[in-house]
Amino acid sequence: MTDELELLRDWDANAAPLTEPARAKARHQLLNAMTRAQRHPDAVPSRRHVLRLATAAVVAVAVTGTAVLISEGGADEGDRPDRANRVSGTATPRMSNVSAVTVLNRAAVRAGKDEKPVAPRDDQFIYSKRIIKETERETGAVKTYEDVNWDSVDGSKRSLTMELGRVIWEEPLKEGEGVWPPREWSKLKKLPADPEKLIPGIIGVGTSKKPMSDFTADDWYDAYFMLGELLKWPLLPQGLRPAAYEALALVPGVKAIPGVKDSAGRTGVGIAYVKHSSEKGKYLIFDPESYEFQGFRDERTSRSGDKTYIQLSHVADWAIVDRVKQRP
Repeated sequence: MTDELELLRDWDANAAPLTEPARAKARHQLLNAMTRAQRHPDAVPSRRHVLRLATAAVVAVAVTGTAVLISEGGADEGDRPDRANRVSGTATPRMSNVSAVTVLNRAAVRAGKDEKPVAPRDDQFIYSKRIIKETERETGAVKTYEDVNWDSVDGSKRSLTMELGRVIWEEPLKEGEGVWPPREWSKLKKLPADPEKLIPGIIGVGTSKKPMSDFTADDWYDAYFMLGELLKWPLLPQGLRPAAYEALALVPGVKAIPGVKDSAGRTGVGIAYVKHSSEKGKYLIFDPESYEFQGFRDERTSRSGDKTYIQLSHVADWAIVDRVKQRP
């Protein structure tokens, strides 16, 4: 299967290179399609759905399933020190004054110390169990769901997923399709474990050569989106998750929101991004002292459009298994 980061780049070796405006337009259309899918009434924002990417003329990207963003909020005016300084601090700031940059960089330090990833085989599955606590905004009625998923590592087998208790079978990837983030360990290992290289490497699914100094607002939104999808995958090579956290800290506009409750009732600090109006009310939640990642906050609207639900979720368990429906 073609490397996901090469899919769009190599769609036609004989075609004239796209101009940067044309490339940006294609990327923007992709993200708009993802956002529309996310707002579909049947979508569950807390569930990570694979982004299926198909090669085609004019870098047209086919999106199957629901694309999910992980956070939202406002501009963070905190300082952005260099990388060496970003990972050196140990003191816990006051929760009301903490910046998104501080939280993300200290979360990166924690992830670098705690994670000891084991490479899965391509023929295996990633099992995960997610707890979702959903509250109807108007009535306050609460429902709790336990969604269990088995994702094929290389996409060659049917995956079993759940959305608010509903079972969904995802078909194997077709020829010429890839996913973001890539599932195969060999492809994940190719992603830079340096935040300043990771961001340019994933813009436009790896099709753009633009340096960060030339990024537009749309470019930064692309980076934010792709980093969010990468962080949803529970198993990443050593150093990649810390790099993704640090890369998010480089995105202009991320904001820390204190006093946020997670799905287990713990009070944490949310990391939000308010540059895109359709993503309001969505963020990651971290422990304000240990910087451990606690879960997600999201929102969805009913099919009729007259009800809004607040969703809090966290991954309760995950493992590498050999077959669908096998539990650790």
